[in-house]
Amino acid sequence: MLSIGIDIGGTKVAAGVVDEQGVILERLQEPTPSHSPVAVEDAIVRLVRQLRSRHRVDAVGIGAAGWVDNEQAVVRFSPHLAWRSEPLKARLVERVDLPLIVDNDANAAAWAEYRFGAGRGSSVMVCITLGTGIGGGLVINRQLFRGTYGMAGEWGHMIAVPGGHWCECGNRGCWEQYASGNSLVREARALARTNSPTAFRLLEMVGGDPDEITGPDVTAAAIAGEPNSVELLADVGTWLGRGIANLAAALDPEVVVIGGGVSAAGDLLLLPARQAFSRTLTGRGFREEARLELAHFRNDAGLIGAADLARHAMVEPPDSARFGFWPRRRKQKVRRVRTRRERRERWATRA
Repeated sequence: MLSIGIDIGGTKVAAGVVDEQGVILERLQEPTPSHSPVAVEDAIVRLVRQLRSRHRVDAVGIGAAGWVDNEQAVVRFSPHLAWRSEPLKARLVERVDLPLIVDNDANAAAWAEYRFGAGRGSSVMVCITLGTGIGGGLVINRQLFRGTYGMAGEWGHMIAVPGGHWCECGNRGCWEQYASGNSLVREARALARTNSPTAFRLLEMVGGDPDEITGPDVTAAAIAGEPNSVELLADVGTWLGRGIANLAAALDPEVVVIGGGVSAAGDLLLLPARQAFSRTLTGRGFREEARLELAHFRNDAGLIGAADLARHAMVEPPDSARFGFWPRRRKQKVRRVRTRRERRERWATRA
C-alpha cells in the first residue's frame, strides 16, 4: 500500500510517495507560493496529481506547522503561515479524491522516527525537533499522544528561566529561547558584535557582518574547530539536556529522539546534552535512564510520517471515521428486504 505525504513548510511544500517500510519512492517539491491558504492548497493538489499519474496510491497525509486539530482536520493556528482556523481537509479532500488526514508536522516527524527510525520498537518515545524553536511529539504504547486539545508536544514553551528572554508566544523564559536554532544564532551574533578577537574566524565566514550569521554557519564553524562555535553549541546542548531531564521526570520515556536542523551538529550537541541530562535527572542511580539519540531522518521525517499516518488510518476504520478521513460519496438508496410475514400481510390486504 502506497500513500502520499505532504510537508507544508514556510519556504517549500514537499510531497512524496512512501511505501509501507517508510521508503520514499518519489519526491517532489515547490516553493511555498505565498501565505495564502488557497495558493498552498493549489500547490498540494498539483503535487498530488503529478505523483498519482505515476503511482497507485491509496491515501494522503498532510503535516502542517502549528496547532492542528487532527479530529476536525483544521489548522487552528500556524504562526509561520499566518493561518487561523483553516479547514484544510474540507477544502482538499474532494479535489484530491482520496482519503486524507491532517496532523501537526512535529507529530508526523515523531511518528516517522517511531515507526522506522531511532525510536523504533520503543514503548514510550519523546521526539524533540530543534529548529527555529522547539517542537516535538510523544508516542505511548504505539499511539501518538496528542492531548485533550491536540496541543501535546509543545515542549519549547515550558518555562526554563522565569522572567528570561522574551518568546514569540508572549511569555518569557521559554525553553526554546535557550535550546534552539534561534537561541544559537542570537548568542553567536551577540558574541560577534563584541569585536572579540576570538570571534574573528566566525565573522570572517559571514563576510564580517554579525547579522548574517546563521545556525548552519555556527555549526560549520564548530565542525571546523572554531572554539567559540563549539562552546555555543555546547551551551545549547546543556540547556537541551536539562530540559530533557524535566521531561523524563514527567514522562519516563525509553528513548528521546533529537532531530531538526540544529541536530546536524551531531556529537557537538549530543554529548553536552547527555552530560547535562545525567547531572540533572532526578533519581539517578535508582532508575533506568532514557537513551538520547539523534534522529534517523532529517528533512523528510515529516513527509514520511504524514504518509504513514494516512496509511495507518486506512487500516483503522474507527479512528478514520472519527476525524472524517474519507471523502464524501453520493449516498445510494438501500432497498429494504421485507420479511415473509410482511409479504403475506401485504398480499392479504390486497385481496
